[in-house]
Amino acid sequence: MRIRAIKIWGLLLAAVLLLPVTGASQNLEAFEEKVTEFTLDNGLHFIIVERDVAPTAHFFTLLDVGAVNEPVGNKGVAHVYEHMVFKGSKTIGTTNYEEEKKYIDQMDEAYIAWLDEKNKFEPDEEKLDELWAAFEELQEKAGEFVVNNEFTEIIEKEGATGVNAFASNDATGYFYSLPQNKAELWFMLEADRFMNPVMREFYSEKEVIYEERRQRTDSNPFGRLIEEFTSTAFSAHPYRNPVIGWPSDIRNTTIADTWDFYETYYAPSSFTITIVGDVDPAEMRRLADKYFGSMPAEEAAPEVRTEEPEQRGERRFTIEEQTQPIYLEGYHTVSNQHPDYQALNLLSAILSSGRTSRLYKKMVVEDQTALQVGTNNGFPSSKYPGMFIAFVVPNQGVDMDEVEETLRTEFQKIIDEGVTREELERVRTNSRASLVRTLTSNPGIARTLAFAHVNSGDWRSAFTDLQRLNDVTPEDIQRVAEKYIKKKTRTVGKIVNVETAENEQISAN
Repeated sequence: MRIRAIKIWGLLLAAVLLLPVTGASQNLEAFEEKVTEFTLDNGLHFIIVERDVAPTAHFFTLLDVGAVNEPVGNKGVAHVYEHMVFKGSKTIGTTNYEEEKKYIDQMDEAYIAWLDEKNKFEPDEEKLDELWAAFEELQEKAGEFVVNNEFTEIIEKEGATGVNAFASNDATGYFYSLPQNKAELWFMLEADRFMNPVMREFYSEKEVIYEERRQRTDSNPFGRLIEEFTSTAFSAHPYRNPVIGWPSDIRNTTIADTWDFYETYYAPSSFTITIVGDVDPAEMRRLADKYFGSMPAEEAAPEVRTEEPEQRGERRFTIEEQTQPIYLEGYHTVSNQHPDYQALNLLSAILSSGRTSRLYKKMVVEDQTALQVGTNNGFPSSKYPGMFIAFVVPNQGVDMDEVEETLRTEFQKIIDEGVTREELERVRTNSRASLVRTLTSNPGIARTLAFAHVNSGDWRSAFTDLQRLNDVTPEDIQRVAEKYIKKKTRTVGKIVNVETAENEQISAN
């Protein structure tokens, strides 16, 4: 019976997504029968999807809060707080929270005193040592009350799988799956850790974050290139800042700063919670009222108002180091709610999705100038206007100028000649199939519907976006290529091997 249920769900989703639009709209009505949504009085929104293919459920908590919302001087604080959510609450993860908190507060005061001295033009090194020793002593005392990883151990003992979280430019998410009969445990623990948050092991956790930054950016050539690229391409919008944070901001962010961020942005109206699985919607509503209904209603989190000004001309930079060369260029485009967004997505797929794509065939197969080539729309994110980017990892001995010239030629072909209907139908079919694959699992459904609701205000946009895909014509692909792929809005960044850079300089002289 379970196999039969899985097949029925797959057929339903395929009917919704792959039939002609008129049929899909009718089948969407059938899918809607499985969906229940409601908003609590405090503004917290729930989407429940009944899916009885297995006695499990996936729980996904999405916050409409990300790195774009961080204040100046605290870049990375959204990611820092994401780590704090796993430290438990006032009752979980501690043997005596009242005593623990006394030391946490004193510890933060000691750290702020150390920061004040550290940030002076000429800090007193002896005083710095004394202040740091006092801080470490308080940190050690606070640690005496900590029960390490208690939150995660509780849920994993009850069968939790896929326990994880993420912080991105636009959003922050927390998720895991549980047996269906443990739903109330999820409600109790999730409400507890968001309504009774703690800043436990805050400064030791920042060391973990420093290590993440070292691995993702400082020790990663592509990570270094991306960080330099975004800070060059965006002059005003907060997409210019790394999600992981700048090193000095990570250092300077205190517990007090993180509390300010939480209290400003973690309002109930910032939450969208999706629950997908073998659950009773009426029972989920009862539990939502019971555990989240007492979360105080607060003023909605402030929106990002900064807009990226029109770029006045091409921007370029070069990083010289002993590593694999990489080429990256990008063009300012639109947000995910703009009418041109889907056409730009399909343009990207025509250029680089699969072995039959234009750039792969030209640069990897025919010319063998590239080891890897790719394009992407909506970089570094898409809630606000982002970029259309192209990157190339050149083959050994291939000059960067040749790489750039090939990209120019392939872009210009589309601008001058357009694309074939066959190319468009291939990538359109692949896009539909990709969404079908995403929606064959509880986690995939939960994530897709939550993001659709946050981005557009309606989970149905995950499906109605297919209408936007179906409406795209070959002429639209040509039009958006001409409109957005232009020199004035272009940023070019590259990593070149230091030996190559030196030879080029000699030749120039």
